[in-house]
Amino acid sequence: MINVTKTYMPNKEKYKKYIDEIYNNGWITNNGPMVKKLEQRLAEYLGVKNIVLVANGTVALEIAYRTLNIKGFTITTPFSFVATTSSLVTNGILPIFADIDKDTLNIDSKNIEKYITPNTSAIVPVHVFGNACEVEKIEAISKKYNLKVIYDAAHAFGVQYKNKSVLNYGDISTLSFHATKLFHTIEGGALIINDDSLVEKARYLINFGIENSESIPHLGTNAKMNEFEAAMGLCMLDEIGIIEKKRKEIYEVYQKELDGIVQFQKENENSTKNYSYFPVVFKSEKDLLKVQKALNKEDINPRRYFYPSLDTLEYIEPKQKCSVSRDMSKKILCLPIYPELEKDILNKIINILKRTI
Repeated sequence: MINVTKTYMPNKEKYKKYIDEIYNNGWITNNGPMVKKLEQRLAEYLGVKNIVLVANGTVALEIAYRTLNIKGFTITTPFSFVATTSSLVTNGILPIFADIDKDTLNIDSKNIEKYITPNTSAIVPVHVFGNACEVEKIEAISKKYNLKVIYDAAHAFGVQYKNKSVLNYGDISTLSFHATKLFHTIEGGALIINDDSLVEKARYLINFGIENSESIPHLGTNAKMNEFEAAMGLCMLDEIGIIEKKRKEIYEVYQKELDGIVQFQKENENSTKNYSYFPVVFKSEKDLLKVQKALNKEDINPRRYFYPSLDTLEYIEPKQKCSVSRDMSKKILCLPIYPELEKDILNKIINILKRTI
């Protein structure tokens, strides 16, 4: 079975050494030495000031909203994984969708301002498939209307924009370290916080809001990363160069062989790629379904990222129609890409796609 991705498993012996350390010191959660070490190494690797590790990418978004006291309405994208929207709704925040650019697949900055009202408190864009948003235009809008910006950067691990981390834009950026991601900690996530004064608050919030044994100043939750997950992250970080190299090789084969057959996402010319995903856009949903069916027959499972468009969710009110997002969500398929993808399978995927279209 060939799925759209496969969890990368780093060197087992190295992981065992970290596990031995955990057993020896008996510290398995509550901001242990592995978590502290991973935060320090990730900050250096990513080129960011403040990083707070958490249990998963969804809770990272929720902690970001609480840290910044987001309420009322937020402007966000309908073309993303459902957690971008559901994390808002579960925190009593109303998502207002601004349609996307059909080429970049990111929120179209030209659509943001018309939805801003006195009740709007934030903009929540997504770097879709790791493709950097129009960060400078979004920053200008946020300053004009005094809005916070939280980037869902779940796909943007290691992405640079104008020679610095794209995670340094906005008030907070959030990452997902789920097992299927380019970099993972089995389950996990992180907040990149650009205001030093907010870091301590975020740390309270991920630990039930507890400041010390006699003070609980915030309404928090249990969002801590444990030591076993942090140990996996340390192993992954040692091998991230190998992972990216192999992904890049597969990405470039796809791009060369499928050029002119399918449409590719338009890349931000000022940002780097991390080769996390390989989305292709078909002329119609009919073509997509034909290719998907042909691949499935060979036990190859691409994924319809992101389908359906989030503005169609039943629990979202008021109802909005984002025509571009709805159209693109029906025509995009992410092809399998992961370091262990064998060349003969890669060529098989390409040949099936060419033959079917």
